[in-house]
Amino acid sequence: MRVIGLMSGTSYDAVDAAAADLELSAEDGTLHLTPLGMVSAPYPGDVREALAAALPPAPTTLADVCRLDTRIGQAFAAAAARADRELCGGRAELVASHGQTVFHWAEDGRVHGTLQLGEPAWIAEGSGCPVVSGFRPRDVAAGGQGAPLVSLVDLMLLRGRPGVPAALNIGGIANLTVLPAAGEPLAFDTGPGNALMDAAVREATGGRLAYDEGGAIAAAGRVHEPLLRRLLAEPYYRLAPPRTTGKELFHAGYLRAHLAGCDSAPAPQDLVATLTRLTARTVAEALRPLRATEVFVSGGGVRNPVLMRMLRDELAWAAVRPSDELGLPAAAKEAYAFAVLGYLTLHGLPGNAPRCTGAAGPRVLGSLTPGSRPLRLPEPPVRAPRALAVREPAGGWGAARG
Repeated sequence: MRVIGLMSGTSYDAVDAAAADLELSAEDGTLHLTPLGMVSAPYPGDVREALAAALPPAPTTLADVCRLDTRIGQAFAAAAARADRELCGGRAELVASHGQTVFHWAEDGRVHGTLQLGEPAWIAEGSGCPVVSGFRPRDVAAGGQGAPLVSLVDLMLLRGRPGVPAALNIGGIANLTVLPAAGEPLAFDTGPGNALMDAAVREATGGRLAYDEGGAIAAAGRVHEPLLRRLLAEPYYRLAPPRTTGKELFHAGYLRAHLAGCDSAPAPQDLVATLTRLTARTVAEALRPLRATEVFVSGGGVRNPVLMRMLRDELAWAAVRPSDELGLPAAAKEAYAFAVLGYLTLHGLPGNAPRCTGAAGPRVLGSLTPGSRPLRLPEPPVRAPRALAVREPAGGWGAARG
């Protein structure tokens, strides 16, 4: 089955559409994924500006939410149609849309609700395919954190590896999945990935730059140790997993509040270097007690060589590798993961890992919006897949763009 996974993370810089051919083996229960490539399109400038203006802690209106829901849905629809045309030859059978997270209602260690925008009707209308969307609320309704949902796919990829493998995704927020040699798997948000770095860059450049491209600003600075210590005192880092967070906590106002307590304000390049070290340090401190032996990294943070160098410094006891070594490109891994989750939903199979999210049990995730053709649901397989095997695309890895 050809499935397109749509993803826009907490950095809200672009919509990623990854296409995959998925086939479940009846013999051993392995789900085989053949990557067909990824296309990515930035949000239109006015949509990105409206989204940034509406995100917490900014006030917003229901009119703003309605407009964003429509405009984001249209952006996702355009990405899905392009991926079908360019990667699937017009033969996509399903679209799985994560949507754009705009609020994750977490209080006192519990998640009470979550909101992703991007109306799926626009995606179904634009692509002609059925659309699975709204993955997170069902896990939350079952008592889970609703995150990180990619943990199920991470576990399917990591099973059978030696030692204690871990998967790390660094988007606006960084999240981990760890498979201990003994005991139950764990998954949780470690804290800010690129969120605070991006906020600092936007403020320092008056919005001219959205992020520290290539780590150039951090490379020119030095870590401000007193500020780093203040930031590391954040109570979130001491919460037991499963735990989840978002830009509801780690935003520009949060950063300004911590800077206000400094005797002297660090130079912009020193601030960005400090926040880059904060991300690396909080990831390492989360992994240290779990004794991870290898860490496969994905997400936008992989493109920041200064962050990757700091990660390797902080994780001196573990091998740090890109998720490409598991067969899924670092930039596209989360979009591929939601393609898998959409496939599971269509087949009536659970898409969460309860031990990782804290849910009361396995749940089939999301809602299904029919496409232009009569909706025919496949028969559920006898058992859910436990392993995910990535196959080389026809024509070699160069054939899978993205």
